[in-house]
Amino acid sequence: MTAGRITIHVVPRAKTTEVAGMHGDAVRIRVAAPPADGAANAALLRFLADRLGIPLRRLRIASGALGRRKVVAVEGYSSDNIKRALAP
Repeated sequence: MTAGRITIHVVPRAKTTEVAGMHGDAVRIRVAAPPADGAANAALLRFLADRLGIPLRRLRIASGALGRRKVVAVEGYSSDNIKRALAP
């Protein structure tokens, strides 16, 4: 199964976890979790799984796990379908 990829710009320690528009070519997502101990990454993946309506195991951070700019791979989704599902 192929995996679509999407570039995400994460803003940790927000009031709520939500899509906040675009940040250049990346989708900007605010997460309520802090960036310590992988909490923001876990919150991001849970949010994406819920928003896309797929199991968490179909998502992985392909690159950028330690920074704000991440590439997330989603099994079974095209990049265009991911972008449509995340439209604010």
